[in-house]
Amino acid sequence: MTDMSIQPLKPITLMGANASGKTEIALELARRLGGEIISVDSKQTYKLMEAGTAKPAGAWTDTPAGRAYLVEGVPYHMVDTLDPRATYDVGTFVKEAKKLVSEIWARNRVPLMAGGTGMYVQAFWNGLDELPPADPTLREQLAALAAAGGKEALYAELLAVDPEAARRIPPANIQRVMRAIEITRLAGRPVSQIWSGRFFDALPAHEGKFVFLKWAKELLAERIKRRTATRFDEWAGETRALLEKGYAEDCPGLKTLGYPQMLDHLAGRINKAETIRLITTASLAYAKRQNTWFGRYRNVIRIELLKFEDYDPAAIAEKIINA
Repeated sequence: MTDMSIQPLKPITLMGANASGKTEIALELARRLGGEIISVDSKQTYKLMEAGTAKPAGAWTDTPAGRAYLVEGVPYHMVDTLDPRATYDVGTFVKEAKKLVSEIWARNRVPLMAGGTGMYVQAFWNGLDELPPADPTLREQLAALAAAGGKEALYAELLAVDPEAARRIPPANIQRVMRAIEITRLAGRPVSQIWSGRFFDALPAHEGKFVFLKWAKELLAERIKRRTATRFDEWAGETRALLEKGYAEDCPGLKTLGYPQMLDHLAGRINKAETIRLITTASLAYAKRQNTWFGRYRNVIRIELLKFEDYDPAAIAEKIINA
């Protein structure tokens, strides 16, 4: 039952790199505040993908408010909804998340957002620039360029048409690089000239409570290594099952973090130890980008985790509530 004396008047957004332990803290907050969780994770939207996305274990259940994915009895929204063949973008996330926040408040519950997709957090709170819609033909051309020359060829194209955008977008983020080229071509001018800058404003602390879980680098690396090794066999099994169901290796779901390496393993191109190493390396690089993104915010509650014993979901939830 919700304790109204401590219920916040603002939604809580819990941010951090992968393997930070956001889910456990979000569940603790939900139990204490009578909350419902909205996942801010572009990977966990996919069905049939649990081990590789660290999707919280739950089940679809009929509730008075409708059918919901429940994790330890807590409604956990925007997970396990999308076919791995489908694409998902930030605009869709913002639209669906805003609708959910309104519905959660209407049920006299507290909206809790938790995840590591920084662009989704920023877009939800600061809005999006008006940009031209995707062009399927142009997308196919850019995908062909990437297939022929790799991500390096795609990034070289962005560097040629908009050096400023290339400076601001990591070369490895193929989807963002592709979208920037697409917008530049469709609009007839560099996308960096279209960006209003509003997207990169500080988060509005007067509208929400923002929390950043920041692990010491070496501790986060160890957590990522352990999680990758522990889930490896299950991850391999679910990837094999997707292929057996007819999902193509290049479908959007199987392009997400770690799955390309797992596909190489299942095809016999790399052994288990090398696969774990490659996935861990990719995960660490992604975690570094996440921490860089969230680390630039100054209007957040920073939870510094300098030793493993610092991770106490109950104590951290208490600190967040009282902040």
